[in-house]
Amino acid sequence: MKNAFTIAFVLMTYWLPAQQLRWTMTKDGGIERSWIKGSFNDHLEMSGKQISAIIYYGVDSSGQLLLRRRLVFPLLRTIPNDTHASLIQDFAGNPLARATINGEPLHETPLRFYIQQGLRVVTKAGKLIIERQIFPTVDKAALLEQYQIRNDADQPVSLTIPTLDSAYTTEAAKGVDGAYTLQQKLYNSADIRLMPGQTHTCWLVISGRKNAQLPYYYSAPYEWERRKEKLAGLQQKLILQTPNDTINRMFAFAKVRAVESIYDTREGLMHGPGGERYYAAIWANDQAEYVNPFFAYLGDATGVESARNSFRLFAKFMNPDFKPIPSSIIAEGQDIWNGAGDRGDQAMIGYGASFFALTLGDKSTATNLWPLVSWCNRYLLKQQTAEGVIASASDELEGRFPSGKVNLSTNTLAYGSFVYSARLAAWLGMADSARYWQQQANALEQHIETYFGATVEGFNSYRYYDGNDKLRSWICLPLTMGINRRRDETTKALLSPQMWTKNGILTQSGSTTFWDRATLYAFRGLFKAGITDTAMRYFAYYSAHRLLGDHVPYAVEAWPEGNQRHLSAESGLYCRTLVEGLFGFDPVGPKAFTLSPTMPQGWPVMSLSKVHAFATVFNIIVQRNPKDYTITVHEQGQQPQTKHWNGQAPLRFALKP
Repeated sequence: MKNAFTIAFVLMTYWLPAQQLRWTMTKDGGIERSWIKGSFNDHLEMSGKQISAIIYYGVDSSGQLLLRRRLVFPLLRTIPNDTHASLIQDFAGNPLARATINGEPLHETPLRFYIQQGLRVVTKAGKLIIERQIFPTVDKAALLEQYQIRNDADQPVSLTIPTLDSAYTTEAAKGVDGAYTLQQKLYNSADIRLMPGQTHTCWLVISGRKNAQLPYYYSAPYEWERRKEKLAGLQQKLILQTPNDTINRMFAFAKVRAVESIYDTREGLMHGPGGERYYAAIWANDQAEYVNPFFAYLGDATGVESARNSFRLFAKFMNPDFKPIPSSIIAEGQDIWNGAGDRGDQAMIGYGASFFALTLGDKSTATNLWPLVSWCNRYLLKQQTAEGVIASASDELEGRFPSGKVNLSTNTLAYGSFVYSARLAAWLGMADSARYWQQQANALEQHIETYFGATVEGFNSYRYYDGNDKLRSWICLPLTMGINRRRDETTKALLSPQMWTKNGILTQSGSTTFWDRATLYAFRGLFKAGITDTAMRYFAYYSAHRLLGDHVPYAVEAWPEGNQRHLSAESGLYCRTLVEGLFGFDPVGPKAFTLSPTMPQGWPVMSLSKVHAFATVFNIIVQRNPKDYTITVHEQGQQPQTKHWNGQAPLRFALKP
């Protein structure tokens, strides 16, 4: 058990380099970069149900605007129809580059970049101020750019914006559904006399469609209001409030990225990682393990439905011979990818599905998911070695780094699957199954200690596999599952100079590779284990770096691989770091959960409002007292439950049946 108040644990906090934060937070919930000196460039991904847009933007060496759009159309499938078969096209043109002011070319100098719900760029061109809003539609295959051009001079100007309406048709032989049409169209072009203070509005639409479909009229004001409404509604659910405004803001941004990357495919809503490569497909790690458990308490209907769909699709591959479920189901559910063999996928799916079902609190969903959970657990037992640990061909890094025949990741996730399966079985009235899977969890915890417990590079923590002699990031996983036997040495190892960098935790000591997913798991484990003050210093640094640094505003996939793509599930992991780590939220039964929060020194209070879990809505408030915490859980329509916590065993809360 952790004790937040009496832990005699002293850890040297290693030096963190000074941060150069390029962006600032605005009062309306966004971030902006308005002090622009020299050149810079960055990229941002935004998505809707039929499109994803990676916007490359910045300022060139001459002070002019840089803007390029890489558009991905996940439902316009190309041949071969594999993992990466979304139609992708770059669009670098700027309609305003063809415009003139009083007959002279228009040259834009950026004044301000702003991100909230879309990317807003404010530029100056002579006496004109141009505000450009870039955003994807909520549910159509189109990216829109709305321009508001204001005359700031005290004299009228002649503004000419030429018409633009061009289309490109792909080769029919290269498309699953034949030819596709990509169109650029400028609405409300102009040849006008713009009076002082007057504004002219026009907009560019870049869209994609199957050739048999007719063109569609797009209204930028309408589509912008729809996107704002969707994302503003999201900010009214699962609201984090702490004394650290940067963490609060990063949490709010992370909800957007986690939810927007859901595509309306032939097999229903499917969450996709994104990153120019991973669309209209699901993975056992990104979806089942990382983001689906988050959707269980976020309260977003599209997220919940995408989670149900992913588990439904994985369940199709259950078989009596216990051959592994494929790692990924691709191409709108029409094919699979299994190139790395069993990566521990059954552990990922079993853990994610049981946590999701238990937390969502819908008994019909739980009943439907139980056969999948049970099958995954039985598969895992069939992979047990003589030492009682579970073998797998690789791990989620798919051979990028060695993982041996038995790795710590698969075994820790299997332990989690057994634990949450036992709780799920108890809810469903299967007492014998509940006892059995809890016994299996207890046994596996001991086998993990015996097999993986080792001194590596001077730290008495875990070896990642037999023969491993370098520190690995995934030694954090036992902490996330409440296995704290080697907590202190594991913490020292993770935050040691061998592993910690300004971008988070390295995948392996001696390398330069980092993956945010491992860093976020590590923070979640450290918070859950009560190493709060130390972990918060690093977590606050990481949050500011991702939200306000050189590459904003989300958690990323990795580096050097993928150029730090804004993969979506990592943002779900960011939110889980706080909900399940800092607050210690843990589902234990029907309408029941435990909390074991630890606040950093100096924080008097923190809260989570409008948590949507267990088929109800409730708030959690944690207040610091001189010797304990006061924890209040207030379910909608019910009297608040208030309890004092001394930092020992987690507190259990039961909601109204």
